[in-house]
Order: sequence, then structure tokens, then C-alpha cells
Amino acid sequence: MRTVLIPIGHGNYVNCDHLLAVVRFQSAPVMRQVQAARDEGMVIDATMGRRTLSVLYMDSGHLVLSANQPDTIAKRANDDD
Repeated sequence: MRTVLIPIGHGNYVNCDHLLAVVRFQSAPVMRQVQAARDEGMVIDATMGRRTLSVLYMDSGHLVLSANQPDTIAKRANDDD
């Protein structure tokens, strides 16, 4: 079995097999989910201090914050399939 890692920006990668969804950060429901996950310690911040543009939902329940556009990440994930 081959592990496929996709770049999510600034030298950070996620395993494509564990990625459930990539969504835009600007909506209020997503912001509430990120805050709730942050309170539970389930947020991985991969923005390197830049503005959060997308949230990656992982099958482990973690939320990964990225400074890349969701379209960019989705394209990279689809290209690696």
C-alpha cells in the first residue's frame, strides 16, 4: 500500500487517505466547529502564522488549518489519485 501525501502549504503535508473534506474557513458554522475542536485540542494549525483560508477534516476527528485555498488543496488531492 502506498501512502500519498499532499502538500497543504508551507512545507506541510497530509495523508490523502485520511482526508474527508476540504472547506472554506469564512463561514460561521465552520468557524464554530474550529473553535470547538480547538477547545478539545483537536486542531492542527499548519498556517505558519498566515491567514486561515481552508479547513481540512480528517478521519481521526482532527481539523487541519491551512493558508492555501480549498480549490488548490482539492486539485492536489485529485491529481494524486
